[in-house]
Amino acid sequence: MVTLSKSLSKINASATITMSALANRLKSEGKDIISLSAGEPDFGTPKHIQEAAIEAIKAGKTKYTDPDGMPELKDAISQKFLEENNLKYEPSQISVGTGGKQILYNALMATLNANDEVIIPAPYWVSYPDMVKLAGGIPKIVKTVSENNYKLQPNDLKAAISDKTKWLIFNSPSNPTGAAYSADELKMLTDVLLEFPKVNILSDDIYEHLTFDDFNFVTPVEVEPKLYDRTVTCNGVSKGYAMTGWRIGYAGGPKQIISAMRKIQSQSTSNPCTISQWAALAALTGPKDFIHENKYIFEERRNLVVKQLSAIDGISCPIPNGAFYVYPDISKFIGKKTRSGNVISNDEQFALSLLKEKNVAVVFGAAFGLSPNFRISFATSIDKLQTACDRISSFCNSLVE
Repeated sequence: MVTLSKSLSKINASATITMSALANRLKSEGKDIISLSAGEPDFGTPKHIQEAAIEAIKAGKTKYTDPDGMPELKDAISQKFLEENNLKYEPSQISVGTGGKQILYNALMATLNANDEVIIPAPYWVSYPDMVKLAGGIPKIVKTVSENNYKLQPNDLKAAISDKTKWLIFNSPSNPTGAAYSADELKMLTDVLLEFPKVNILSDDIYEHLTFDDFNFVTPVEVEPKLYDRTVTCNGVSKGYAMTGWRIGYAGGPKQIISAMRKIQSQSTSNPCTISQWAALAALTGPKDFIHENKYIFEERRNLVVKQLSAIDGISCPIPNGAFYVYPDISKFIGKKTRSGNVISNDEQFALSLLKEKNVAVVFGAAFGLSPNFRISFATSIDKLQTACDRISSFCNSLVE
């Protein structure tokens, strides 16, 4: 029998993927499942992006590229950072990977040593702590509260920093809450970081183009240019461009870190899919009207879900500024029982009972490091969202003391 790596004992399988897989299995069994667990737009990839990929195939552009991205795409990413974020990154400061997840993982693998700490505000995207552990670091979780719309506060950040702190992972708009930081809120955090020159910032901006109510997106080093030499700004085409399966993420940052990330990637996956790179180039340089159109559709869906969930006695649902998630609090349901007699002992039990009894799949809050909550992805049709909310309401109203 093969002995597995001890590193595997430190991590869990992704809860979001696990819940999606369970929902798909139940669907295959013929059950009327509405899955609100997957974090991906339900829109198709825009036609001009598809056509760019097809043309690349026809033109024979299917060979290896540089390990961390072809020059044409790096040039386009550099231009994107300059035009949209006021950040000047040379192509040598750009890394392109197989999705945003690989970019984040490469950065951590390239920089963490044993016992280095990484500050992660909770709730967090499920993969952050496990990626830190795989890279040999120690996640330092800082919990937020609904009263602050689940946003990290300056005093809490300062209290969490120690001599061992290597990184702060920052995500705005947030997965799972949809909370986004204004320029003023972000400046208060960057002021704290200026006091600690050894702390680096890993900014996950993947939901940059999905903000609501005229919210103005800003990224940390844009707010505080003095952090330029210790910030890696991460992004990708998955969410805003409806290209999740194309698997293209990218980052801009200091040459030393980007070079180290390149070395990691050269010995793991090497270059991202060449065809996907040509598609991403078309996404970054082509028409972008669809981004605004999609955003307004998401905003309509958000308004529906927040309104419907807030009407349920016992649920508190903050209004997200961006992304396509809501993260309602269900603390008032803990300890209650379902009609079949199951005790809702935690948010995982709530999610599993909801799936079993009402055929609605959500992700429980413990997976994101903060309970008792659950996450809904509203990246699906209005009709499905309305039906799902009706089912959630019915389930909650059926719970008894």
